[in-house]
Amino acid sequence: MVTRDPDRTSTHPPARPATPWRSHTSPPTPAQPTTQPASQPAPQPAPQTSRELVVDLVRSSGPISRVELAQASGLTQASISTIVRRLLDEGLVRETGRVASTGGKPRTMVEINPRAVYGMGVQIGEDALTYVVTDMRGGVVGRLQVDAGPAASDDVTAAAVRIVDGFHDVVGSLGLASGAVAGLAVVGPRATLAHGVRTGPRSTESALHAGLHAALALRLGLPVIVDNDAAAAALGEFWSRQVPRSETFACVYLGTGVGSGIVLDGALHRGASSGAGELGHVSIDLDGEPCYCGNRGCLELAASPGAVVARARRDAAAFDDLGLAWAPGGVARDFDLLARAAIAGHAAADGLVTRAAEQLAAGVVTLANLLDLDRVVLSGPGMAVAGSIYARAAVEALARTAFSRGVHTTRVEVSTDPRDAAAIGAAALVVQRAISR
Repeated sequence: MVTRDPDRTSTHPPARPATPWRSHTSPPTPAQPTTQPASQPAPQPAPQTSRELVVDLVRSSGPISRVELAQASGLTQASISTIVRRLLDEGLVRETGRVASTGGKPRTMVEINPRAVYGMGVQIGEDALTYVVTDMRGGVVGRLQVDAGPAASDDVTAAAVRIVDGFHDVVGSLGLASGAVAGLAVVGPRATLAHGVRTGPRSTESALHAGLHAALALRLGLPVIVDNDAAAAALGEFWSRQVPRSETFACVYLGTGVGSGIVLDGALHRGASSGAGELGHVSIDLDGEPCYCGNRGCLELAASPGAVVARARRDAAAFDDLGLAWAPGGVARDFDLLARAAIAGHAAADGLVTRAAEQLAAGVVTLANLLDLDRVVLSGPGMAVAGSIYARAAVEALARTAFSRGVHTTRVEVSTDPRDAAAIGAAALVVQRAISR
């Protein structure tokens, strides 16, 4: 069933439960994107072009004049005029009135045209596919969650068919014109990255490999990206919050495991093999239990939802009153129940979740010390209920032990849409690629 919400003015949407389609009123047909399939998933980013720099400055600054763009970018006034004229011709930005200047004619302001380009992201979960369509600012246009079905199986062809069918259902439900969506990005905890490397041992690995990218590109006829959920969430949070590109920004993602995404100078930092941000595999105990990655005492083994639920199960009697399922596919549910109980004052649950939050906070401090972060956002399904506990621990740890605490404060924020953050970020990846062409 298709449902429609009134237009939202915020580009940072609130958290929503899994529901049928929610959408804005029917959007106009945007500028037509390039429709050639991408040749590789999650490619290494090229140096930012002048065009991308200008688009990013307009995105993060809101209405801005050409003079201000020249000052902020370091480009000449002539270069800015040429770039802005082309962006206006393509419909990516629009003029939005004039403001008085200090000695001269009034300045014409430009801003992002949010409906110029749409991107679609798909997050593959343990048992569901979450589709999100966003506009050029990162605002959510529509959302759909369906059973994963073949998308979580070993059959790449069946997975691709399932995902593409959902893509067309989404486009049809929103009433978007043919070609309105610039591409599709599929993300999960085991996405195959640019060099075909699988990341992590979790249940979606069989579906997310290079074959999926090829199968999707063949059937869809649009650019396709297959990427990591934490990296996608970082870009989504960066765009939807309109974070200035001057900020050093990170997103810590609590899903089935622990990951992070890093944004430097307005672009995702990928690393040599698209493996940057594996915060969950920083060792916090050199003599700790072995991890599948080959390390010992990894943060993920201490602070992830699975680790918390496993520790609770070892003392099951202390949690009999919470109705925990202890089922293999029920970790997310059990973790939310434990977090909810901790917030309500359940002593055993509070001790367990708070300890995990303190251990993750140590990882956040490490990340802040390495990168000298301005801001870190806590995101992912694990933060949907437990976010306040993890945020408090991170704020306290940074205030107490961050190396730069005497110079500046690292802001800690919790995602307003933690369950869908990766899907929203995946859609932002599509938009970012489309406007860079």
